[in-house]
Amino acid sequence: MAPPLLFLSDIFLTLGTSPLLRGAEIAVSPGDRLCLVGRNGSGKSTLLKVAAGLLAADSGQRFVQPGATVRYLPQEPDLAGFETTLAYVEAGLGPGDDPHRARTLLEALGLTGAENPDRLSGGEARRAALARVLAPQPDILLLDEPTNHLDLPAIAWLEQELASLRSAMVLISHDRRLLESLSRGIVWLDRGTARRLDRGFAHFEAWRDDTLEQEEKERHKLDRKLVMEEDWLRYGVTARRKRNVRRLSDLHELRAKTKQLRGPAGGPKLAATEGEISGRMVMVAEGVSKSFGDRTVVRELDTRVLRGDRLGIIGANGAGKTTLLNLLTGAMPPDEGVVKLGASLQMVTLDQRRDSLDPTATLADTLTGANGRRGGDQVIVNGQARHVIGYMKDFLFPPEQARTPVGVLSGGERGRLALAVALAKPGNLLVLDEPTNDLDLETLELLQELLADYPGTVLLVSHDRDFIDRVCTSVLVAEGDGRWQDYAGGWSDMLAQRGAPPWLPVGSTPARETKAKGNTLAPISAPPARKMTFKDKHALEQLPAQMAKLQAEIAKLQAKMDDPDLYRRDPAAFQKATDALTRASIDLAAAEERWLELELLRETLEAS
Repeated sequence: MAPPLLFLSDIFLTLGTSPLLRGAEIAVSPGDRLCLVGRNGSGKSTLLKVAAGLLAADSGQRFVQPGATVRYLPQEPDLAGFETTLAYVEAGLGPGDDPHRARTLLEALGLTGAENPDRLSGGEARRAALARVLAPQPDILLLDEPTNHLDLPAIAWLEQELASLRSAMVLISHDRRLLESLSRGIVWLDRGTARRLDRGFAHFEAWRDDTLEQEEKERHKLDRKLVMEEDWLRYGVTARRKRNVRRLSDLHELRAKTKQLRGPAGGPKLAATEGEISGRMVMVAEGVSKSFGDRTVVRELDTRVLRGDRLGIIGANGAGKTTLLNLLTGAMPPDEGVVKLGASLQMVTLDQRRDSLDPTATLADTLTGANGRRGGDQVIVNGQARHVIGYMKDFLFPPEQARTPVGVLSGGERGRLALAVALAKPGNLLVLDEPTNDLDLETLELLQELLADYPGTVLLVSHDRDFIDRVCTSVLVAEGDGRWQDYAGGWSDMLAQRGAPPWLPVGSTPARETKAKGNTLAPISAPPARKMTFKDKHALEQLPAQMAKLQAEIAKLQAKMDDPDLYRRDPAAFQKATDALTRASIDLAAAEERWLELELLRETLEAS
């Protein structure tokens, strides 16, 4: 086995008052492609900085093979002091490196090299930083969230470029599809120590769950032993003090081991505050078009969003995803066509740049301000008052951070805070613009579970292919020239039906992402619509009156249950009203579903 190019041994580091790394180790050999995973705040970026030689550990050893070249991509690249992006990239070249590669990479990433670094967007700065670390083709690449602020074409290009390099890599990313494609080994940073598995990221979740299950069994055994030893300490040590000093020492070690195994208390607990139930039809766009000058962003769009849908909006940067989102939610009027919004909509928005967060406000004030009560100590979640410290813990914020200004939080912490604020607001329509930015894998998994169980509707803009696959029931894809096309399912389903969109680089769609062989499949044609029977036509005529009757019944029952003394005064009547309300709501949902099905069938037949 070849000796490691880079080796970190027994790394200890304390930031502030809490130890962050406790004997962490990592070895990078030629050809290694390691993904470094762990929850936000576990020290991944810190360990990568130690590996890059930018941060000194309190103790431990860092070894780099003599002559080996190392390049490090930070989360927030600093281009200050350079006149152009080309000058910034060329400054990263070493003796003997090809200067033409710097310009080639910039052009491949959509930059000319003449850009002023002071005027770059976050995505453009990220592209320039990628060109700087890739141009020398180093022996070791240390990449911290390389896909942040990149759109799907750039992510696809980056995946191809990294796969073609001979460099050893250590990669931190929330993009699971990228990790599955590139990684050959996993380093899991957990409670200050690093564990390694020499298999790809696809095996991480099973490995992690097995490890935690074994730890839980071990913790349970230690807890039982601890109870026995503490019982002995209470009732036996006084009579046999001298000969049991060693046993008392063992007890203290046992307590320390138990505390270390328990680690941080739980994981993030995400729960959205539910609003009123919206109407079955959430929004309808008919012939919607929108242009800016000579450029048409949306052209003759027809689409429907129903209650419970999880609609993903997919396209390259500049395709008009945010504009489309604003059109569908009524925040922007169309030039042509009409957008109809359903009844009783309560919209909750998570913006991409986290602009709603005041950097000067404290974490506690930001959370209490979610309910319009900044300055207090309560957060209203699902109608229940919760102390802000308890709500902070659900999102992995320790109590001592309550008075921390938002401006000093890390990217991942700001992402979790924005989620906490959004989910505390009552709503039945979640509008999420790049919600996965800077979130750790554990929080991503819980966010997916929340969206899967969310009773309302979700509109999602994301460049995370795996997240789209796991969350979305349908997607709207930019087809070029302002055209947007609906596809059932998520990212992989879209590829199976359409093949790679025109804005993706040639060959960027791995075969495993499609449901059939090849990347240019013809769209799946819909089965021919059946004819309407007499029974169907009669039901279509009768259902509106039936739905109106059920809605009136629901309103009557709801008004009855709004009486706060009803349960105390007459529990039987309260239970009867509750059961009736449940039945009426189920009947109304079924009637709306049936009416929608028949109405769509009627429109399809008329159009044909």
